[in-house]
Amino acid sequence: MRRRPVLAFASLVALATLVAGCSGAIDGRAVSIYDNPFTVAGLPATSGPSGPREGVPDARLPVRGADGSAADVLATNAVDDIADFWQSEYPRVFSGDFRPVTDLLSWDPDADRAQAPTFCGDNTHGFANAGYCTRDGSIGWDRTVLLPSLIETFGPMSVVMVMAHEYGHAVQYASGLAGDDDLTLVLEQQADCFAGAYMRHVAEGDSKHFTLNTSDGLNSVMAAMVAVRDSDPNDPESVHGSAFERITAFQIGFTDGAKSCTKIDEADVVSRQAELPQQFTTEGDTGEMPVTEESVRLTVDSLQALFDLPAKPSVDFAGADTGCPDAETTEPVSYCPATNTIGVSLPELIERGTPNPESGDEFASDVRGDFGAYVLVASRFTLAAQAHADKSLTEAKTAVRAACLSGAWTAATAVGKAGGLTLSPGDLDEAVSGLLTDGLMASDVNGNTVPSGFARVDAFRSGVLGGEQACENRYG
Repeated sequence: MRRRPVLAFASLVALATLVAGCSGAIDGRAVSIYDNPFTVAGLPATSGPSGPREGVPDARLPVRGADGSAADVLATNAVDDIADFWQSEYPRVFSGDFRPVTDLLSWDPDADRAQAPTFCGDNTHGFANAGYCTRDGSIGWDRTVLLPSLIETFGPMSVVMVMAHEYGHAVQYASGLAGDDDLTLVLEQQADCFAGAYMRHVAEGDSKHFTLNTSDGLNSVMAAMVAVRDSDPNDPESVHGSAFERITAFQIGFTDGAKSCTKIDEADVVSRQAELPQQFTTEGDTGEMPVTEESVRLTVDSLQALFDLPAKPSVDFAGADTGCPDAETTEPVSYCPATNTIGVSLPELIERGTPNPESGDEFASDVRGDFGAYVLVASRFTLAAQAHADKSLTEAKTAVRAACLSGAWTAATAVGKAGGLTLSPGDLDEAVSGLLTDGLMASDVNGNTVPSGFARVDAFRSGVLGGEQACENRYG
């Protein structure tokens, strides 16, 4: 977020991606947006196992370079399982016969250059990555750096997600969906969407190799999907999409199936990007504005400019605990209906809004910045807006309305419709990160949040893309 002395809008959203952690929780009882409190996009919101099924024989696919390591076994089982999914799904989406990928390669990026195999024409020495090669239709992965790091950080289903994404590229080219002139961003969005469709298949219990619960398991999968991030929005090679974009594509596939992914084209991507900012206009700009009493008041003024409440909530910087008689305290920001007051624990909010230090960890646990703090303030302000509209402040819909209305405010800042603040590249990723970690932004007045990060992000996305009316239509 920034003050508005300079207004610069672009047609594309920032291409920084998110590495969102999936641990942490706020106090409160887990609830859901549906009458059945255990439903996620029509599926039961389970908290059971996620990972390889026990007692299932490993796949026996030939993999060049494989050494029988746990990472190789996991990746091979994933490829086998994904192929089974597409064997039945492909005829429902495309014409012609499905041809599974048969050329698979595993490598050690630490191997001597002279002994390292080539993948897609390049030597794999130092190449800690995974990919699909359009030249020869092969899929390859690094078994000693990338995959073990993903497993350690996000669990084994993160590797399954990576393989599902790469196999999605294979399906694009085999089916003719991918054209020579297609933007790379469009192809990446389609692959994320195909991965979402496959992960729905797993979550429904139809995978022979894997299981996936729809609470912390699905949260981890979404975090892993964007683990290898494009960290610089001004880098012309940033082509995978922001966290917001990638999870949007994943959710389209998870909710609506693989056929919906074929509808993702340049026009569709641009329409979802709307007027969200793509790049910084000044070299060295970070878009960060220090979190202070003044900036919090500016945020509240911005929210008031959009929602135009008859009585703007007051702000108490003595702490989140205001002694409220009709609501629990939620740190670092709370809302008290009885006094129409937003309580702020400023030191804790500053910590929340301080960018992560450069740690050298490729898979940082969450993405922090000033917007992560301001959107929390926004979510508490939206409780005042809900109270004014005679909505309940203590139910599941309260929580997702808070996320949705916060998304509506986020979009308004991007186009100058919310007072003196405007959106910066990367801000959306900070919001998505918070939604996947503790979910306070999607909680009711007592801090009760919906259990699924999928549902929390989906609500926020509805507000960003559809505005206040979408929130009313969906959660009114």
